[in-house]
Amino acid sequence: MDHNKVIECALIHIEDHLQQSLTVESVASTFNMSKYYFHRLFSAMMGCSLNQYILSRRLNASLTFIQNKNSSLTDIAYQLGFGTQASFTRAFKRQYGVAPSSLKTGLTTISPVPIPTVVKRPIKNINGDIVTDFTLTEFKETRISGIAFEVDLAHDDYKEKIRAHSEMLLSHIDETINGPCYVIYSNCQPDSTRFKVLFGIPSSIEIDKPYFFTVDVPQIFCARFNYCGEILDIGDVLKSDYARFLKISRQETAETDIELIQAFDDVHHLDSTYHIYAPIKKLPTDSDL
Repeated sequence: MDHNKVIECALIHIEDHLQQSLTVESVASTFNMSKYYFHRLFSAMMGCSLNQYILSRRLNASLTFIQNKNSSLTDIAYQLGFGTQASFTRAFKRQYGVAPSSLKTGLTTISPVPIPTVVKRPIKNINGDIVTDFTLTEFKETRISGIAFEVDLAHDDYKEKIRAHSEMLLSHIDETINGPCYVIYSNCQPDSTRFKVLFGIPSSIEIDKPYFFTVDVPQIFCARFNYCGEILDIGDVLKSDYARFLKISRQETAETDIELIQAFDDVHHLDSTYHIYAPIKKLPTDSDL
């Protein structure tokens, strides 16, 4: 069983046993893996520890119990292994920003979310830990023509915006154009979830429409991560894969206006293999000293 399938099955196993005792040892043994390797694998794939994930899913499950109004908060806390109503309420407030009692009274409504999708990513071992596979490489200087817009990675609709703008670009270019395309993210301001985005292709094309631009992306030293499948939740990359890579590999982010570059192999298929280029500082080598 490959590592993507292991984690997919683990998420289902956890969901089916939220009202039972769940530990790293018990979940790892289900897949005949050591608890140490399983925990490193889970953290690398999901961007959080197993215990953090289980807590989040138990709180998610509590939403249905609360809004059914058939059980007291004390009963719900006991069912989901919180021990006391007070510990359940504290955890609920941390995750949702409101007390569970506000759902009981109908003042607030929060919808449960499904089991998260496991993004398909190769992995590698570095410094005794597991990270999403990466290659240190140069993103070569490239002229990119495309359409500019803004997205907020905190909102789920940003993937639809990327698709809509890709279709807008394709409607203005020759149908025979094939090959790669790029989604270039530039942060609007420090620590913001809003990004300026350019969706484009590596060609010099002129489109006399608002928000169509041609830019020269400079050569940038990057860590390149490989993925496959649905357009990636870029926000999760920043919080998990990229942050974990920086911590474990002891690399530093580069000072550049470009935060991330998402490269697709085929401009007509945004649901296939793609890469993430994350700018990092190029450490000096012996020849540079």
